[in-house]
Amino acid sequence: MPTRREFVGNVLAGAAALAVTDAFSSRRVLGANERIRVGLIGAGGRGQEIFKSALQCPNTEAAAVADVYTHRLDEVKKFAPQIKTYQDFRKLLDDKSIDAVLIATPQHQHVLNFVPAIQAGKDIYQEKTMAFNPDHAQRMRKAFQGSGRVVQVGIQSTSSDAVAQAREYLTPEKMGTITAIHTHHYRNAPYGGWKRALPPDCDEQHVDWPGFQGEAKKYPFEANRVINWRFYWDYAGGNVYENMVHQVGFWYKVMGLKIPSSVTMTGANYLSPEMEVPDTMDVTMVQGENLLFTWNSMFGNNYFGEGNDLVLGNKGTILRDDRDNIRYESQDRRAAKPGEEMAGAKKAADIVAGGDATLAHMQNFFDCMRTRKEPNCPFDIGFRSAIACYMAITSYRQTRTIRWDEKTEETV
Repeated sequence: MPTRREFVGNVLAGAAALAVTDAFSSRRVLGANERIRVGLIGAGGRGQEIFKSALQCPNTEAAAVADVYTHRLDEVKKFAPQIKTYQDFRKLLDDKSIDAVLIATPQHQHVLNFVPAIQAGKDIYQEKTMAFNPDHAQRMRKAFQGSGRVVQVGIQSTSSDAVAQAREYLTPEKMGTITAIHTHHYRNAPYGGWKRALPPDCDEQHVDWPGFQGEAKKYPFEANRVINWRFYWDYAGGNVYENMVHQVGFWYKVMGLKIPSSVTMTGANYLSPEMEVPDTMDVTMVQGENLLFTWNSMFGNNYFGEGNDLVLGNKGTILRDDRDNIRYESQDRRAAKPGEEMAGAKKAADIVAGGDATLAHMQNFFDCMRTRKEPNCPFDIGFRSAIACYMAITSYRQTRTIRWDEKTEETV
């Protein structure tokens, strides 16, 4: 097995490309009642959540977990004591009995996990934001195309009842001409609630520091970078990558929207001095479909809640709340009074606390592994939403409007 340095070098050199090989053609076809053996790469808070959701689905089995920090391996063994554990995720991928991997590593590592997992013939549940930047997205696409693998991107709202409900109202008769989508995400919590205490064993003895850094800029070991990686531009895209991507991905799927032609983001960090990413921000995306898609967020007030979207047409409005309830309000009807249900209100199933559709999303992934059909949030939705989010944070960091060149697939 090559060293990690050799492995990263191979990925950088473009070793992601491959044809359909014996590794793919020899993959067994899963029967309706056969157990799916599942591995987890990245066992932090979200990784453990999606792994538990996977194990709630019928005919699934915990096979292995990989994480650069040994403490997290011990945490997983508490609820899956029989599981194999690895610090090096490549050893997990070497296990040919594993059918699917869930990838929930920090965002800068996604490409480094995804490409080898495709090469190993695994189906993938890939947490959002799917790709850290356009180069990563293109490398992931190159590996995915022609592989025959099932890839589900972790924008779980695409598996909620809200998709079909919203589409019921997206007609010229009900909406007329749509020219704007307004979305937002508000919390009243310093650091967005992301700040974690540093465990005493988070040190170089228990962390594969080169493995954590991957292709990112190299630093001496720092526990805060491992535990609070969301604070740093080297590994994360702030709340744009954490939450805007969910709202963008949902409407991109429902309305078939493409990568925006231009994006402008402004903002600042007012309440979270230890964090490089902003805690207050506005994003404006100019869509080629002749509509303006806006998103704003802050961590100093939660009056508007964590996700209330409005699709605005000259005949009506579609409203979606943070529990994936869909409402419709005609322009011909007076505004509903406070507390009054709007026309056509429907309730989505409360599948997981807070209206989180993770369990349904995971079940859709496993169903598609058996049928080989396209899942609810396929690779292309992950690709488009990742590029839109990257354009936003690039605009913020460069203090200018960022444009997308469809021909070259580059930002300008």
